[in-house]
Amino acid sequence: MSFDSITEAATRRLARGHSRRKVLGLFGGAAAAVGLGAIAWPSRAAAQGTASFTFVNNTGQTIWPGALGNAGQQVPNGGGWEIAAGQSLTVTVPDTWAGRFWARTYCTFDASGQGSCETGDCGGVLACDGVGGAPNVTLAEFTLGGGTSSDFYDVSFVDAFNVPVTVAPVGGATSSSDPYQCTTAGCTVNLNPGCPGVLQDTDSSGNIVACLSACSEFDTPQYCCTGAYGSPSACNPDAWPVDYAAYFKSSCPNAYSYAFDDPTSPFTCSGASGYVITFWPFGATSGGSGSGGSGGSEAR
Repeated sequence: MSFDSITEAATRRLARGHSRRKVLGLFGGAAAAVGLGAIAWPSRAAAQGTASFTFVNNTGQTIWPGALGNAGQQVPNGGGWEIAAGQSLTVTVPDTWAGRFWARTYCTFDASGQGSCETGDCGGVLACDGVGGAPNVTLAEFTLGGGTSSDFYDVSFVDAFNVPVTVAPVGGATSSSDPYQCTTAGCTVNLNPGCPGVLQDTDSSGNIVACLSACSEFDTPQYCCTGAYGSPSACNPDAWPVDYAAYFKSSCPNAYSYAFDDPTSPFTCSGASGYVITFWPFGATSGGSGSGGSGGSEAR
């Protein structure tokens, strides 16, 4: 998805239909998939204009989620918090909320909430409070419809991948004609170990902490789908010097791999009572050449 406007794909999808290829089913049911049968989810009607997000940490280690709302949108919990391995946390927002969430990793914070993170750092503080994270993270993005129109949601690697993420609605009606209606976005695959060498984001010890997108790494109009390449017809990964988007898409077909990856990436849902955002196992691995092409002739 585009870097700064998470409603862009939603707007494009409303403006024109999409031919969708069949979704690779990840889970049979949202609650069963993440073991949340004990969570009581309020209905939109009972909640009187609110929606809930439950964050589930299945990574096996501590993470520090961050939150950023679109202009004028408040963020829950000050925009940042800690979730220990195996724990979950539910927050409530207005049902017209639009924004994004991400998992910060390898963080150190003191008692006053000052510190830093290897991925997703938002100015060296625990509570991001309106500050976006460093663009080396997986994003879970939402534009909620307020009960009068569909919610839009997606998982995006347009900036980078750092942690596997899935987004699953609770409730809402699925559609036999649209497999992207009220179903699970994202995937559980850890993309860091096989990341192409030129896209590897490493720490001071040489461990891969994230796999950057071609746009984040090279910042060219062609890879970022801007300027002369700023349209679905002109933004074509097949014509890139190296099709880096294919690395992300082949392993995670239900997530954005580049800015105009609309046909198989944005999901919609009407009537959902909330969303489960689950973070799955990842780990820093030793950097190397990776797979999918080195791109060694290109410079940052």
